[in-house]
Amino acid sequence: MDFALWMAIAFGFYMAWSIGANDAANAMGTSVGSKAVSFREAVIIAAIFEFAGAMIAGGGVADTMRSGIVDPALFADPTLFPAGNGAELFIWGMMASLISAALWLHIAAYLGWPVSTTHSIVGAITGFGAVSVGIANVEWLKLLTIAASWLTSPLLGGVLSFIIFLVIRKAILDAKNANLGLRLVSPILAMPVFMTLTLVLFTKGLKKLHGTFAEYGIGNIEMIGISALVGVLSSLVLAFAIRKIHIAADESSESKYAKIEKVFRYLQVITACFVAFAHGSNDVANSIGPVAAIVGTLETMDMTAGKVPIPSWVLLLGAVGIVVGLATYGYRVIETIGTKITEITPTRGFAAEFGAASTILIGSHFGIPLSTTHTVVGSVIGVGFARGMNALNLKIIINILKSWLYTIPFCGILTIILYYLFTAIFV
Repeated sequence: MDFALWMAIAFGFYMAWSIGANDAANAMGTSVGSKAVSFREAVIIAAIFEFAGAMIAGGGVADTMRSGIVDPALFADPTLFPAGNGAELFIWGMMASLISAALWLHIAAYLGWPVSTTHSIVGAITGFGAVSVGIANVEWLKLLTIAASWLTSPLLGGVLSFIIFLVIRKAILDAKNANLGLRLVSPILAMPVFMTLTLVLFTKGLKKLHGTFAEYGIGNIEMIGISALVGVLSSLVLAFAIRKIHIAADESSESKYAKIEKVFRYLQVITACFVAFAHGSNDVANSIGPVAAIVGTLETMDMTAGKVPIPSWVLLLGAVGIVVGLATYGYRVIETIGTKITEITPTRGFAAEFGAASTILIGSHFGIPLSTTHTVVGSVIGVGFARGMNALNLKIIINILKSWLYTIPFCGILTIILYYLFTAIFV
C-alpha cells in the first residue's frame, strides 16, 4: 500500500497545481487585466494570501466524499461488496477522481477556460460512484442542484456587478462634480465593501474555525459586528487617504479618470487579497480532501467514518501545489478573465470583485449552490454589459459556457475509465 500512498501524494499535488493554474487565477484576473498590478505582483500577492488561507484556515477535517454525491459508508456494505474489498475500491476510485479532475483543470487552463474545481471533482466522483456502488445510490438530485449553479452563479454575480458599476459611473465617473463624488461616494462604498469581504472571510474562508470562535464567544452576531466595524474603519481610512486628491471642475477627462481609477486600483488590490485568502482556505480541500480520505482509509480501512483529520503535511502539499500552479501556469486563465471577456479598468474590476464577493455571501446565507469561478466570470460579463453588448467578446463567452457544460461529463467518463484500469491492475 506504500505505492498507493505515493500515488495519492503525486495525484494530490497535481490536483493542487491544477487548481492554482485555473481556479486561483480567478482571484487576480481582474487586477491584472486592469493593470492595477503586474502578473508577477499578482502571483506574489496571491501566493502569500492563498498559502496563508490554506495553512491557517484550510485544515481541520475533510469529508471523505465532501460533495455528498455518494455515501462512503456504502463501501462497507457486504451486499454491494461481497468480496470485502470496498475500502480498496474506494481508494482507487478516489485516485481516479483526483487524476481526472486535475487533468480536466489542466486542459481547461491550457485553453484559457476558467472552470469550476468543485464541479470537476463532483463530476469525477459521480462517475466513480455510478460504477462502484451503482447508479441508484448516486444522489442525482444533489448533482442537479449543483448543476443549477451554472445559471444562478453568473446571473447573480452579473446583475450585482452591473448595478454596482452603474452606481460608480453615475455617482463618480460621470458626475457633474467628480471631486465631490470621489471624496463622498468612495468612502461610503468602502463601508459595505469591506463589511461584505470580512463576512465572506468569516463564512467561507474561516468557516473551519467557527468552533474555535465559539469557544471565545464569537457567534454570528459578533461576526456581523466585527465585519461592520472593519467596514466603518476602512471607510474612515479611505476618506483620510484621499483627502488631498482634488479634481478641478475644468480638468480634462483623461486626468479626471486617471485620478479616480488610481483610488479604485488600491481598493481592487485589497479586494483581491481577501478573495485569495478565502479561496486558499476554502478550495484547498478540493485537492487535499480526497488525499486525506485516501490516507485515512489506508491507515484504518474504515469506511464508516464520515470525516477524516487532515495531516499537516497533506495541507502543506495542497498549499504549495496551488501556489506553484498559479505561478507557473495561471497566466492563461488570468488573461481570459482580465482581458479577453471585456476591457477591465480598476473601477470595473472593483465592481466585478465586489459583486462576486456579495453573491458568494448571499449564496452562503441562503444555501444557494454557487461556483466562485462562474460567479467571477458572470461579474466580469456584468460590468462589460454595462457598456453594451459590443463591449463583450461573445466568442470567448460562448467557449467558456461550453467548457462549463463539458466539465461534469468529461470528468465522470474519464474517472470511470481510470477506475476500471486501476482496479484491474491493483485490486
